[in-house]
Amino acid sequence: MRGRQRPRALLCDCDGTLIRDVPYNGDATRVEALPGVGEALARARGRGLKVGIVSNQRGLALGAFSAEQLAHVQRRVAELLGPFDLVLHCPHDADEGCSCRKPQPGMILEAARRLGVGPQECAVIGDTAGDVDAAAAAGARAVLVPNAATDPREVREAAEVRATFGAAVDAVLEWT
Repeated sequence: MRGRQRPRALLCDCDGTLIRDVPYNGDATRVEALPGVGEALARARGRGLKVGIVSNQRGLALGAFSAEQLAHVQRRVAELLGPFDLVLHCPHDADEGCSCRKPQPGMILEAARRLGVGPQECAVIGDTAGDVDAAAAAGARAVLVPNAATDPREVREAAEVRATFGAAVDAVLEWT
């Protein structure tokens, strides 16, 4: 899109985008970075982008894991792929009506505020329509990186789709 600002921040979904999705994972030993993600994040950081994680963590609401277990998982993600300027998560279930759970824009807006950038200066990369919709509702731009669990309809409806996280980061770095 012409007339948009160059991104100053890259906000990434976590499970299925940065790391292999292990449903309701509270075990840091099961965290595995997806291929090429570390290198792509390094390119983004090298170009001066602030990098953050914005992740729904429904497992907290369901009691599938504790906040302490999630903190261990997040530390492992940072060990493999960090450093991150920001890590935010929504601990709510889908029916709780919070403003932070994607596809609501709250987490994107809060990340932008904490990083000192406008939401229009944020790029969001995720693997679901919820990630893309949250970005759009916040005024950010998004790239969908589908995986085996992504609904094909979401792929057809997304404005920008790339096959890999690395290709998504490269696209973001080309935006003006």
